[in-house]
Amino acid sequence: MGCLFKNNRKTNIHMNKTRLEAFSDGVIAIIITIMVLELKIPHGSDWQSLQTLAPKFLSYIISFVYIAIYWSNHHHLLQTLKHVNGSVLWSNTHLLFWLSLVPFATAWAGENHFAELPVAIYSFIMLMAGVSYFILSKTIIKVQGKDSILSSAIGKDMKGIISMVGYAIAVPLAFYFKEGSLIIIVSIALLWLIPDRRIEKKVSEDD
Repeated sequence: MGCLFKNNRKTNIHMNKTRLEAFSDGVIAIIITIMVLELKIPHGSDWQSLQTLAPKFLSYIISFVYIAIYWSNHHHLLQTLKHVNGSVLWSNTHLLFWLSLVPFATAWAGENHFAELPVAIYSFIMLMAGVSYFILSKTIIKVQGKDSILSSAIGKDMKGIISMVGYAIAVPLAFYFKEGSLIIIVSIALLWLIPDRRIEKKVSEDD
C-alpha cells in the first residue's frame, strides 16, 4: 500500500496536462450545451412568440460570451503549465464548479426577466468564478515559480482584480439598481474581449 501511494504521488506530480485540458474542455462543452437547451422552441410561429424568448436569449448571449472568455483564457493558462500537481487539479476543479452553475443562473435570470435576486445570484457566481480563476493563476505561478512565464505575463493581474471588485459591487447593487449590475457584468465581459496577447507573447519568447 505504501509503495502504491508513493507511485501515485509521483505520477500526480508529473501528470501530463493533456488530461486536465481534455477534462476541462469537456466540462465547458457540457455547460454550453445545457445553456442552449434552455432555449425552448416558441409555441407560436409569429414575431410575438419569438419576442417572449428575448430575455432568455439575451441571458444566453451574455453567458456564452463569458464561457468563451473563460475557455480561451484557461487555454492560455495551461499553455504555461509544465506539469500538474494536486493543487493545480483542485484549483482547476474549483473553477469548473462555479462555471457549472452558470447555466442555472442564466436560465433563472432569463426566465424572470432579470429580476433583482436572479441578477444578484448571477453576479455572485461570476464573482466566485473570477476568484477561482485568480486562485488557479496564483497556484500555477506557485508551482512554476515567480520567474515563470505566467508570472512574467500577468504581473499583479490588475485585470482580474478589477473584475472581481466589479462583481463584488454588482452583487448588492442588484437589489437597488439591477440595471447597474447588468452594466457592470457586460462591461467586464467587454474588458476581457479585448485581445490580451501577454501570455501568448511570453510563450512564444520562451519557445
